[in-house]
Amino acid sequence: MGINLISDTVTKPTPEMLKAMFSAEVGDDVFKHDPSVNALEEKAAAMFKMEAALFFPSGTMTNQTAIKLHTQAGEQLICDKYAHVYNYEGGGVSFNSGVSCKLVDGERGMMTALQVKKAINPPDFYHSPLTSLVCIENTTNKGGGACWDLNDLVEIKEVCTENNLSYHLDGARLWNALVAGNHSPEVFGELFDSISVCLSKGLGCPVGSLLVGDRVLIDKALRIRKVLGGGMRQAGYLAAAGIYALDNHIDRLKEDHGKAKELASTLADMSYVKKVEPTETNIVIFEIRESEMTDTAFIELMGKKNIQLIGMGDGKLRMVTHLDYTEQMHYEVIRVLKSI
Repeated sequence: MGINLISDTVTKPTPEMLKAMFSAEVGDDVFKHDPSVNALEEKAAAMFKMEAALFFPSGTMTNQTAIKLHTQAGEQLICDKYAHVYNYEGGGVSFNSGVSCKLVDGERGMMTALQVKKAINPPDFYHSPLTSLVCIENTTNKGGGACWDLNDLVEIKEVCTENNLSYHLDGARLWNALVAGNHSPEVFGELFDSISVCLSKGLGCPVGSLLVGDRVLIDKALRIRKVLGGGMRQAGYLAAAGIYALDNHIDRLKEDHGKAKELASTLADMSYVKKVEPTETNIVIFEIRESEMTDTAFIELMGKKNIQLIGMGDGKLRMVTHLDYTEQMHYEVIRVLKSI
């Protein structure tokens, strides 16, 4: 059987999760009559101590809705150059909202309050786009699963408040950051105007993300979700998976983090590896020495060993540990890495 380390989105529902899905009580969510969806949204809002939440089919759709809510066409958002909303959402910022991105040259996907402050366009200078939103990604995907320091997020919040900017958190892998930093969700709920969280990454659900915010914002989000794709009707079967995951799959993320760190340590000892990025959560990013082989050749070589990984561009390779990556698989990957 192949070992898939491409992403933590490749997981299948566990038997227990499937049982929860099959036994879900459902209704038509377009009319807000699906009790399982309603329960998931209420649960997520309560976790962050925010007023409301809305269930979405994907993290990209969740982020795009948030950006639409916080901006007007012709305006500009600030994000790190590695940000998912800029690199991996199909240009949706401009297509859906008519907004541009002011990119900040941060460290592993993380920027400072001073960098954010310098990136704000003067509001009275009508020749440049009006800055209206700051987007944060935690953990950072392209930054190798890096976790933001909470103090840095607080300082950026202060900049946003001083300059009347909205503050959105792309928390696709926020669960990993919560576990790694031993933080509670409400800490982030206090900081941000909106938060998107994925259920289909580290938590192992087949589908689903949530947007969390105040009641007025989420009521508006329902209209934007309609424009972007509509409702999912009896989505309670998917929501039940989310409820199960929130109850059972958050603490076990520590296992993924431990395996990722062991992979990083193994790679760091290999002569053919040029560099391994710091590994805090479940993402390992590394580079191969060009004198040994190309990154493409390494991917092909691992593929022949039935181990799948992915390139991130600029010679960087990525492995992501997850719910379906077993101890047996882990030992085999380490064995193969040492044998090259």
